[in-house]
Amino acid sequence: MPLDQTARDLLAAVHASPRAVAAHDKTAWVALFAENAAVHDPYGSHAHIGTEAIGRFYNVFIGPNAITFDVDRDLVGGHSVVRDLRIAITMSTGATVTVPMHLRYDLAETEDGWRIIRLAAHWELAAMIARLLRVGPSGVLAGTKLGPQLVGELGVGGAMGMMRALRGVGGGGKRVTRRLFEAAAAGDASGVQALLAADAVVESPTGAPIAVAEFVDQARNMEWGKLIAAGRTVSASVRIGASHGVAFVEFAARQPRVTGVTVFLDGATPSGA
Repeated sequence: MPLDQTARDLLAAVHASPRAVAAHDKTAWVALFAENAAVHDPYGSHAHIGTEAIGRFYNVFIGPNAITFDVDRDLVGGHSVVRDLRIAITMSTGATVTVPMHLRYDLAETEDGWRIIRLAAHWELAAMIARLLRVGPSGVLAGTKLGPQLVGELGVGGAMGMMRALRGVGGGGKRVTRRLFEAAAAGDASGVQALLAADAVVESPTGAPIAVAEFVDQARNMEWGKLIAAGRTVSASVRIGASHGVAFVEFAARQPRVTGVTVFLDGATPSGA
């Protein structure tokens, strides 16, 4: 179905981000965010809150690098946009790494138009570091340079906050997520329920809480791939019926119990650039 005006406006606001990144226009990029916006990049690390902190984040992770976006699809749900993509980062040393990613932008309408209030970048820090080191000397040099940049812009606390992304649900969360999807695809409502916390909320599509039985009926024969564990969340590229999308599976703080499943589906939403 065709996009309504709000969806088109949300996509336009989000698509302005890679344009500003490609142009190395810090002012334009930071202006896309609301005053007290939060950037979680990677998700699970310490958040950068407010335009000043977001500007420092830009100085470390965007400004020195050349970044290109390879987008498979964009998904709109409520006032959020999810991008299923890969990002190629070429660092100042010449090292290039490609990072599989799911980006979630939550937006709010302001007197200046739609602004990002929360950006959650779901990618795996440990896997990215491993890829960077495999590049060779230019990758090792890039990693060596990043440490002082982190401390210089974000302070010791900010640098340590970045390392929090190395903790999270990891491989165990991915295994539980696969079991959840396998049960849903097989029509096993009791198998899905066994993995959910008592107060878990399932939204499929996002913004529409549904019962487990309805989710299982909807997700029968679903397919999935590109599982990413970031913080206490596993995201996955999914196909449910004729629709493609991204599912976010959230876990409790200290146990492998699923507290939420949120699915963004494309319907007829075209991929953006």
